[in-house]
Amino acid sequence: MSAAPQLVAEARLVESRVYPPPGAFAAQANVGPDVYASAAADPVAFWEEAARRLDWHTPWHTAHTWSPPVHDDATGDLTVPRATWFDGGRLNVAVNCVDRHVAAGRGGKVALYFEGEPGDRQAVTYADLQRRVAQAAHALTELGIGPGDRVVVYLPVLVETVVVALACARVGAVHSLVFGGFSAEAVRFRLQDTGAKLLVTSDGQFRRGKAVEVKSAADAAAAGLDHVEHVLVLRRTGDALGTDVPWTEGRDVWWHDVVDPQPETHEPEFFDAEHPLFVIYTSGTTGRPKGLVHTSGGYLTHASWSHWAVFDAKPDDVHWCTADLAWVTAHTYEIYGPLSNGLTQVIYEGTPDAPHRERHLEIIERYGVTVYYTAPTLIRTFMTWFGDALPARDDGTAYDLSSVRLLGTVGEAINPEAWVWFRRTFGRDETPVVDTWWQSETGAAMVVPLPGVTVLKPGSATVALPGIDTAVVDDDGRPVGPGRAGTLVVRRPWPGMARTVWGDPERYRDSYWRAFAGKGEHGGYYVAGDGATLDDDGYLWVLGRLDDVVNVSGHRLSTIEIESALVAHPAVGEAGVAGVQDPVTGQAVAAFVTPSGAGAPDADALRAAVATAIGPVAKPRHVVVVPELPKTRSGKILRRLLAQLWDGHELGDTTSLQNPWAVDAVRDAVAQHRAQTPQHHPERRTA
Repeated sequence: MSAAPQLVAEARLVESRVYPPPGAFAAQANVGPDVYASAAADPVAFWEEAARRLDWHTPWHTAHTWSPPVHDDATGDLTVPRATWFDGGRLNVAVNCVDRHVAAGRGGKVALYFEGEPGDRQAVTYADLQRRVAQAAHALTELGIGPGDRVVVYLPVLVETVVVALACARVGAVHSLVFGGFSAEAVRFRLQDTGAKLLVTSDGQFRRGKAVEVKSAADAAAAGLDHVEHVLVLRRTGDALGTDVPWTEGRDVWWHDVVDPQPETHEPEFFDAEHPLFVIYTSGTTGRPKGLVHTSGGYLTHASWSHWAVFDAKPDDVHWCTADLAWVTAHTYEIYGPLSNGLTQVIYEGTPDAPHRERHLEIIERYGVTVYYTAPTLIRTFMTWFGDALPARDDGTAYDLSSVRLLGTVGEAINPEAWVWFRRTFGRDETPVVDTWWQSETGAAMVVPLPGVTVLKPGSATVALPGIDTAVVDDDGRPVGPGRAGTLVVRRPWPGMARTVWGDPERYRDSYWRAFAGKGEHGGYYVAGDGATLDDDGYLWVLGRLDDVVNVSGHRLSTIEIESALVAHPAVGEAGVAGVQDPVTGQAVAAFVTPSGAGAPDADALRAAVATAIGPVAKPRHVVVVPELPKTRSGKILRRLLAQLWDGHELGDTTSLQNPWAVDAVRDAVAQHRAQTPQHHPERRTA
């Protein structure tokens, strides 16, 4: 039986800066402060009211049921927990995201502004989107796809990626979107695990100004899998590849041959609220990826309401979530949330520096983006690129970001200095910044400010979303006091929660519910896998993953806090901190830092900065300057790899890296550091 997680760290970093909501913003905000009390008084009724924002074909008869994990005398083990939301209700997710807006007379409104990396552009209205989804739905049916069948989508950020996801929802198929840069092995695992009947891919993709062939990787992924009946291929790069597209007759079909000739209207079916909508896989950085199953009614309710409340969604907004469509961030706040609320969005195919580093500034200006939602890792990258102020064009004119009224961050805890920089440069030092904590498992935002209500603190996700009950607890499940570190848990089921792990319900139980089974009034706590602390105002500060902890002579130190202290130094653009072996203290702090461009990072100065911000015990023993930090495709620093590279251990799974070349760069920097400073290395010291 799994043991309860251990306390994560000793919380030390203190942030005193606060930013109340601007008066004008608060006056027009969608949600006011009274929502917290009403949600707390009756959470289920609160979520029922949120669900009524959607169009239901059949009303639900039971709002919520919950069977917590309990001891089973027959098996001698815990039962698998089970939740339902809006049981008996039937709806169609695609109808809620597209058709109902057209029916309401908003068909001419732009749903998607697409910007391709080469510079090609499309403006897709809701009426256009309805026609394209209808055609794709007919094509899926023609290819033998029906309710419950699985479809793996291996595409970049394209209009067609959104279309095929919505078409799956329309016919009741279960989609699993895969990042377009993943290896054939990663795609194959998802095909096998889901037993997918259809793989959707492209001939190639545009990456950093080049056309890159993709179809052969899709072929390798599907090779020998008899359950994959067809591979639907979108022509994206075409003649730019300069080679023929590999083809398997009888299995492979072109998008333009199968989708484009289809009828432009489609009669939808309606599905039970608990009908699976998609399977999304954890990144795989900590073992075999888990296929998390999200359902239709509960997930869409959580996604839609939280998008409307957290991003203060207005009819004239132009929303830009910069995540790849394969990540849960994009599922919720780039597909289902914004489209269910009838918003206009930007989707961008390329990287932020293709063909130049100001591409995002250019896109914000071109489309009049009002809400810009991105990752801390990109913000820190901008800091290293741009310095104290955003750049101007070559002719000296500034990029116009005056349309931006709200900023957001997602992916991992943001360093306070990066938060302040983001607000000052992108937000004119006046726009709210909503720092959102949530996970693939939670489906939508869990701890997050409401921009018209919450007083913001840089680096804190603030407080739980109305209707969500989070806590920071000790090993026995008891809430810890302010300033104490503990395990972040959710104490009550919520609509957007993943219902299971695809094909492995016992893993779902063991990964998320076993540690605190039987605790609290609802019979168990969900374990998020993160450590956290609360401050005196009840604001939550995420300290990192439960295994992202450095234990120095019994002091458990948060990697996030040390990184924040390092990033606050003007010479540091980004920092990754890991615990490495030390024969005297057990572990030592190793800091891997990238230069900001404002002078070379000095190890002694950085150690002093950490000692001042946190305490002498947190001072890094090793400071290694690296050109780039290894990161997952969703922008998280892979601290485990940093420790393995330092200790010389065999590397674990690296399939989720967005920049695999960074591994060799860090390895070289470690070797150079060891050669230059042998006195700092424990294996060369004597006790």
